[in-house]
Parts: sequence; C-alpha cells; structure tokens
Amino acid sequence: MALSFNHKPGLVVYLTAGDPSVEITRAIAIEAIDAGADVIELGVPFSDPLADGPVIQRASERAVARGTRMADVLKIATEIRAARSKAGLVIFTYLNPILRYGLSRFVDDAAAAGADGVLVTDLIVEEADGYLSEMNRVGLAPIFLAAPTSPDDRIEAIATHSKGFVYAISRVGITGKQQSMTADAAALVARIRRWSGPAGVGLPVAVGFGISSAEHVAQVAEFADAAVIGSAIVELIERSTPEAAPEAVARFIKGLRLPQAALAQ
Repeated sequence: MALSFNHKPGLVVYLTAGDPSVEITRAIAIEAIDAGADVIELGVPFSDPLADGPVIQRASERAVARGTRMADVLKIATEIRAARSKAGLVIFTYLNPILRYGLSRFVDDAAAAGADGVLVTDLIVEEADGYLSEMNRVGLAPIFLAAPTSPDDRIEAIATHSKGFVYAISRVGITGKQQSMTADAAALVARIRRWSGPAGVGLPVAVGFGISSAEHVAQVAEFADAAVIGSAIVELIERSTPEAAPEAVARFIKGLRLPQAALAQ
C-alpha cells in the first residue's frame, strides 16, 4: 500500500526493533497502530547511531546486545503487515546495515516483508543514485531527511526524489525531546513545500526530532502533515516492563491527540 496519513496531523511512531525484544516490538507496533499511529518506523539497531540521542542510542545498544539483526527487523515487518494490512510501514536505518546485508537483497526482502518505504538517515540524496534505482525497481518509497541547514538545491532534490513523505528535522542536532517546536521547523516545511507542493495536494511533510507531547503535535498540525514521535516513546518503553510496554505506548499515543479532540468539540 502507499504511505498516507488518515489524521490531521498524521502520527509516525518510531520503534527500535528488538528493544526490549523482537516479540514485544511487534506487539507494541500493533497496539500503536490500533491507538492511532498512521505509520510505524521500524528502526534497525546499529552499533554507532551518531544521529540519535542517548535514549535511542541505549535502545539500539540493548537490541544489538540481544542479537537483533536486519533479518529480525524484516521478520517483524512481515508480521506487522500480516496483522495490520493498511498501516504505513517504514524501515528506518543507517546505511551500513544495508550494505552489510546487500543493497539488492535488502530492497527485495523489505518489499517482500510488506514495507512501504525506507529512510536511510545518513544517506544524502546527492549520493543516492544506486539506492534510488534499486528502490524504484521494487516499488519502495525512498524517504529523505531535510534539515534547517539544507541548501535550497538539496531541498529541491529531496522533494523531487522522495516518495511517501519528506521527513523535516525540526532542529539541528541529534534526536531527543525538546520543550517546544522551533520557528526553524515551520520555516523548513515552507521551504520544502516550494518543491513538494501545497499542503493537502503535494507530497506530505512529517516533522520529527524532539516531539514528545500533545502540545507539540498540535503545534505541528498548524504547518505540517504529520508528527514523528521517537525518543519519547523509546524512553517510555525503557521505563516500562516488557509486559506493560504495549499498553503504555498505546495510552501515550491516544493522549497525543487530546488537544485536537478538545478543539473539535
């Protein structure tokens, strides 16, 4: 299926696959979808996650220590797709795990697993020709990161080559919670829309890095199509027992829409 957002704004939920276990990750993903997540980003655990803050770094370290590998992530994806056929599903990874697995093999297996798209956090669009060719071959959506510091020619290339949605980084730096959305995020989304098309018509724009509350989601709704929630959920999983984590995440996701529900009444 194609990636789409059924809510305003849509919710993209990031999970580090294999933390606390492969089985619990699958259960959390299904509960998150049932609670209102439009898209699940399955993070491939990596030993050197330089773009991530301490919360996701710790989760990645735990998952790697438990032996979680790319094949396990794709197995989770297969099971999520079988259980929730209409949910959006993205593999979120660094480039190194793909190269170790083999690029052609990876895109074939990701497509077979039912993934809709892939986001490679450390692959810039100018160096992605071979990757884009392989992604297009199997019909997977390539999703690129756009930062406030990205020059206009890179923003144009990102908007041109991305499918599904563009991931706008709300601020410069690593992943992690923040107090409020910066003006940089709204300005970046406006720049992306110069080439991606207007809201509701063109390629959707999702804002991530630091979103951790219903207030943040409400702020994002004013200028973007979707909010990406990562560190806040990974930290919640870290604080929960494995048995309680799926319900805790579902409750948190439902709470992210409370301001919108109140305003609609």
